[in-house]
Amino acid sequence: MSSPLRTSGLLHALASLPGPRIAVGDIVAALRDRAYALLVVLLGLPNCLPMPPPIPLVCGLVLAFIAMQMLMGRTTPWLPQRLLRRSIAQADLARAVGRALPPLIRLERFSRPRLMMLGGPVALALLGVLLLILALGLVVAAPFIGQIPLGLAVCLVGLGLVERDGVLIVGGAVVGAIGLALSAGFAYALVASIASLF
Repeated sequence: MSSPLRTSGLLHALASLPGPRIAVGDIVAALRDRAYALLVVLLGLPNCLPMPPPIPLVCGLVLAFIAMQMLMGRTTPWLPQRLLRRSIAQADLARAVGRALPPLIRLERFSRPRLMMLGGPVALALLGVLLLILALGLVVAAPFIGQIPLGLAVCLVGLGLVERDGVLIVGGAVVGAIGLALSAGFAYALVASIASLF
């Protein structure tokens, strides 16, 4: 089994939490000092596949909320009690983790601590800005497929935070820029087509 300090180990521990349903508060408590990073990964994962509305919108709004706290310099994320009391079926959580583990384990073979200044406390605010931009991109992404590059970018940034790998964070920023450019192109085409009707 992977070291608990690695992303796959942390996700495996989450999927192994006991009970038919897992409260969001229990998930955050299990993540401890890696709560920011793993929450970012968990919010990015659903968007790496074609997903119907409002999943990208909800993930984007929660990610924006997390990013704002990083901008404010909070060392651990705060979530409202109403959200912390909500729960996820353990079977659904285990299924999602099972699908995510194979690609994450492959990435972990490539990942190692590099450019660690990008994962340090000084860079927390800059990463908050990056994640906030990606979150807003998710909110306005084209339905079904427009969120996929942004979801991948969010996962790479989160994985880079967990693994303390600045190269993955930079890669996430590059993929995010491509995703934002695609979303901007879609938005421009949509506005142009509507304007042509008048």
